[in-house]
Amino acid sequence: MTDHVEIPTRMLVHALIREDGTVSANELYTVAATLGMSDQQVRLCVKRLVAESRFTSQGRGRKAVLHASDDTTQALAPNADFLRLAFRQDAGLAPWDGVWHLAAFAVPESARTTRDALRETLVHLGGAPLQGGLYVCANAWEPYVEEAAHRLGAHSALTLLSTTDLRRGDAQEPAELARRLWPLQEIADRYHRLSRIARPRLDRLTGSAELSPSVLLTIAVELAAELTRAMEPDPLLPPQLLPQPWPGTQARELIARCWAALPERDHGEARPTLFRLYADITREAADRAAR
Repeated sequence: MTDHVEIPTRMLVHALIREDGTVSANELYTVAATLGMSDQQVRLCVKRLVAESRFTSQGRGRKAVLHASDDTTQALAPNADFLRLAFRQDAGLAPWDGVWHLAAFAVPESARTTRDALRETLVHLGGAPLQGGLYVCANAWEPYVEEAAHRLGAHSALTLLSTTDLRRGDAQEPAELARRLWPLQEIADRYHRLSRIARPRLDRLTGSAELSPSVLLTIAVELAAELTRAMEPDPLLPPQLLPQPWPGTQARELIARCWAALPERDHGEARPTLFRLYADITREAADRAAR
């Protein structure tokens, strides 16, 4: 028995955005039904997304077409950046230079919402808290941190610095610091689950049985959902700071094989933007490995 994949309805809608920024309601309802979602569940989700100005809608029911806002489609790009970095690390093309990157901020209590949003963003970007208002990352995250601080109106409260000499208590060795600062076992467990999800779906994609367009989309959405769950809490530490073998490397290799197989089975159908981005990134990784 394979692991069941829970997919939020909102994630499904985002995953089906095509290159022209649209989502076919008919395709959305068909894939949702395959995933065990009710029509009412989909309708409520679409209604919320439209109310939040993330999409506009033309038409009714299954004949409707959703149009994603610019902010919604642009939100896919940073995730692609991080996935590209992960594959470069897996291939040994992004070795650590020994530099720790730090961000500090002092936002007053009167701007608590901004302070909380900045803190959550730093963690999402791979940061770990050292102490109140001070976060550390092993990668050069400055452009992403500054963009977020500008967006939140907190850039004047932000301090950025870097160092090759980081100590916490009696810990100074980089791999030991990483073990103390980030929940590596929890992250590893997510990648083990991703591998369990990917293997049987790779078998279906490379098998001889015919797969309908809706089934292929369903498999793609399941893989995208589990990849997101595995990578969102992952700080993408360089291999030098991780226990080896690292399960993220194997999981991403399986995902890459799945994404390589999908275009061969999609009957020439237009693929959603997210899947094209993933396919492009995994193809780049495969090309590098073949050199």
